[in-house]
Amino acid sequence: MAVLAVQAIRRMRGGAQSQLMLGADGKLWVVKFQNNPQHLRVLANELIATRLAEAVGLTVPATDIIEVTDWLIANSPEMVVDLARGAREPCCPGLQFGSQFVGGGPGRVLDYLPEEQLCEVRNVAEFAGMLLIDKWTGNANGRQAVFSRKVRERKYKATFIDQGYCFHAGEWKFADSPLRGIYGRNAVYTGVTGWESFDPWLTRVEQMAEETLWSIAEVVPPMWYGGDTADLERLMQQMLMRRSRVRDLVLSFRDSDRAPFPNWARKVMVPVAMDVSNLVM
Repeated sequence: MAVLAVQAIRRMRGGAQSQLMLGADGKLWVVKFQNNPQHLRVLANELIATRLAEAVGLTVPATDIIEVTDWLIANSPEMVVDLARGAREPCCPGLQFGSQFVGGGPGRVLDYLPEEQLCEVRNVAEFAGMLLIDKWTGNANGRQAVFSRKVRERKYKATFIDQGYCFHAGEWKFADSPLRGIYGRNAVYTGVTGWESFDPWLTRVEQMAEETLWSIAEVVPPMWYGGDTADLERLMQQMLMRRSRVRDLVLSFRDSDRAPFPNWARKVMVPVAMDVSNLVM
């Protein structure tokens, strides 16, 4: 059952023009609408990719389907979508995607940290885990994260947000490239020393049961992808096959000019000269 939105609070930053809304459950939700300027399918992408990340144990916001009524839109002047050439239209009523607002309680939330603080993020190792999800889902955008801490905490914790451009946004294809789906600064990857740094998330991706993917896909409202279930089934079949490609995609990033893993020492094969003088012919 969808969460009913009861109040529009403010528009959020970003290309999807999301709205911060209060749900009938008393929680704050960042809501992306079906008529967002990016693409209808980003709603499906958000739900699928975020729940896949959650399934492997990564820190992502809780997600749900949010119902927004005609009445609320009509009585909330800021619930509009800006279009090209200065045009505007009301947000679309019906079922929308919602991710729970990070830092809804007392504390601080930032979307940028200085280099020296990045390395001290409590769950900085999860950036390696999220890289696996981004490569698996073919995220065509840079990795986004916000950093939050409670009032008495010194270190921040990263929460991975904005999965709308997974599956190449509305195209639902995989245009793999070494520098897609990565975080903008290498500091978060300095702890990577080899494949062991990607576990337990890598094992969970590679061994994820088919039932897990299908159970996530079944929750997606058909209107979020045009109603053709064959398209969704095709996407999930591709995802199942891509589990075995994740390591190769990570290696492609490792070997790029970006050199993201300075502490991942690669074995160098040194040729050894063979002494043939004592060989019996």
